[in-house]
Amino acid sequence: MAEQVKLTKRDRVSVWLRSTFLQGSWNYERMQNGGWAFTLIPALKKLYKTKDDRAAALKRHLEFFNTHPYLASPVLGVTMALEEERANGAPVDDVTIQGVKVGMMGPLAGVGDPVFWFTVKPIIGALAASLAMSGNIIGPILYFVLWNAIRMGFTWYTQEFGYKAGSKISEDLSGNLLQNITKGASILGMFILGSLVNRWVAVKFTPVVSSVKLQKGAYIDWNGIPKGAAGIKSALEQQAAGQALSSTKVTTLQDNLDQLIPGLAGLLLTFFCMWLLKKKVSPIIVIFGLFAVGILFHYMNIM
Repeated sequence: MAEQVKLTKRDRVSVWLRSTFLQGSWNYERMQNGGWAFTLIPALKKLYKTKDDRAAALKRHLEFFNTHPYLASPVLGVTMALEEERANGAPVDDVTIQGVKVGMMGPLAGVGDPVFWFTVKPIIGALAASLAMSGNIIGPILYFVLWNAIRMGFTWYTQEFGYKAGSKISEDLSGNLLQNITKGASILGMFILGSLVNRWVAVKFTPVVSSVKLQKGAYIDWNGIPKGAAGIKSALEQQAAGQALSSTKVTTLQDNLDQLIPGLAGLLLTFFCMWLLKKKVSPIIVIFGLFAVGILFHYMNIM
C-alpha cells in the first residue's frame, strides 16, 4: 500500500499567507484564477511528486474562479482536502473539484461585500477617523491593526473549517455524499448567478412604437404654473397626482417588452453569451463583440 500523504499545518499556513495575493493577477477572462493557482502551490507541491502531476493540478486550478477575496478561504480549505484525497487515490476527478469551487464561490461572493465592505470596514474606519480627526496618531495605526487582525483571523479559521469539512465529505465517497454536496452547491451557485442577470444585464431598445397626444388635464401645463418655488411645488404635486410630464405619451419597444416579460432581452443576451462560451469562443472576443454591437446599435438608434 502506498504511503499516505498528508498536508501539515505548515503547508496550510503557507497557503493561507499566499491567499493575501489572491487578486494579484486578476484578469477579465478568468478573474482570480492566477492568484488561486499561486495560492495552492505549496499544497500541490506537497501532494504531487512528479512534474506531470503538478502541471495537471495547476492546469485544473487555472480555470475561472471569482469570489470575495476573504470568502475564498473556506473554498481553499475544501479544495485542499479534495486534492489530498485525490493524491491518496480517492476517486475525485477534475469535474468534481471544479464543481465544488464554482458551487461555493457564487453564494459566498454575495456574503462578503455586505459583511466586510459595508459593515466591518465602515465601523473600524469611523472609529479610526474619529481618533485621527482629534489629532491622535493611534487612529490610523488602530485601523491598520484591527482590520488586518480581523481579516487574517477570519481567513485562517474559515480555511481550516473548510479543510476539516472537506475531509469529512471525502470520507463518505461510497455513499455519494460528495456528489450530492457538489450537485447541491452547483444548483445554489447557478441560482444565485441567475438572480443577478436581471440586475446587472441591461438591454434597452429605443425605437418608438406609438406616440399618443394626451387630453388636457392629463399632463402638467408648464405654461400655467407659477414661477419660482411655488411652481416647483405645484409641478411636484401634479406629478404625484398622476399627471404626465409632457403632452405626448411615447411608448417604446422596450416599454412593450417590459410589460410582457421584464428583463427578457438581458436574459436572452446572457443565454447567447453562454452558448458562445460553450462553443469555445474566447471571452475576450465576446466582450469586444458586445462593445461593437452596442456602439453600432446606438448609432442606428436601435438601443
